[in-house]
Amino acid sequence: MEVADETVDIEAEYALEHPAKCPSCSATLKAFSVVRTLRTKVNFTSNLPRRGYAIICPECEAVLSAMIGSRVL
Repeated sequence: MEVADETVDIEAEYALEHPAKCPSCSATLKAFSVVRTLRTKVNFTSNLPRRGYAIICPECEAVLSAMIGSRVL
């Protein structure tokens, strides 16, 4: 997996109740980071939100699947 050279602006960090393994790098995670997404281009009228969030591994910065509250990310 290729990691971006740019530094990531972390929007939030969440602690995990129990450690988990990152499916990408196999690091043991005790927390994960949240970054904000922003739609920059669309060629049609879209009902999708302009902003969103991505959960990333703090070790390898791979995008993870997770749920915060009632939102699946």
